Amino acid sequence: MAALTVMTQYHISWRWMLAAIPFVAACTSYTPPDTLPGMDRAAVIARMGPPDTERRLASGTRLEFPSGPYGKHTWFVYLDAAGRATRAEQVLTDRNFARVVPGMSQDDVRQLLGRPGETYSLARDRGVVWSYRYDNQICLWFQVEIAADKTVRSAGNGPLPECNPRMQD
Repeated sequence: MAALTVMTQYHISWRWMLAAIPFVAACTSYTPPDTLPGMDRAAVIARMGPPDTERRLASGTRLEFPSGPYGKHTWFVYLDAAGRATRAEQVLTDRNFARVVPGMSQDDVRQLLGRPGETYSLARDRGVVWSYRYDNQICLWFQVEIAADKTVRSAGNGPLPECNPRMQD
C-alpha cells in the first residue's frame, strides 16, 4: 500500500508540473524577442500576444504591451509604415517618470507610459490616481494624480501597499 501511495503522489506531481508548463512559458515570453527588428506585425503579436493599445504614428504604428510579473513592464513595439518592427522600448523607467509634470494632459501621460496598472478615484470628484508598478529595489510604484480637468496635478513615487506593514493587517 505504501508503494501505491508513493506512486500516486509521484504521478500527481508530474501532472501538476505538466499543467504548469504553459503558464511558465507565458511568463517568460512577455518580453520582445531578440530577433524583433524586421518581424512583421503578425509575428510580433504571435510572440507577445494581443497589444493592449495600438496607436497610429506619423512613422507607422506603435503596439503597447503592459505585461510582466505584477505588470511591472510596458513594452512599446514600433512598426514602420510597412508593418515591420523597428524597435521595442520598456517605458516604465525613472527617466520617463521624470517627464511627467503638473499641467501635462492625461493623454500625454498615457502616450508616454501606456495604461496604468491600477487606478482609483479621488473623493468628491477631484480626479483619479494612476499607479504604475515597475522594477526597482526599494518597493515603490509611480503614481500620477489626474485632476478633474484631466491634467496632472502631481506625480511621484510612493510605497507599494504590500510593502507597508500597516496595510498588511
